[in-house]
Amino acid sequence: MFILYALYVVLFLLGFYLFGLSFAIDSDPSGFIFAAGVIAVSLALALMVHAPGTARRQDS
Repeated sequence: MFILYALYVVLFLLGFYLFGLSFAIDSDPSGFIFAAGVIAVSLALALMVHAPGTARRQDS
């Protein structure tokens, strides 16, 4: 479980780093870098939602 959490943290921080990097450079691939940041953050959040052991039982 710690490895999934570590992967989540790395992807999340990498995504925000790529966000900042895309605004710092003035060349053409800034759009691709920004999109890679969006994908990295989205993948990190999806990983934590679908990780085993995170489901909760809801009794109604």
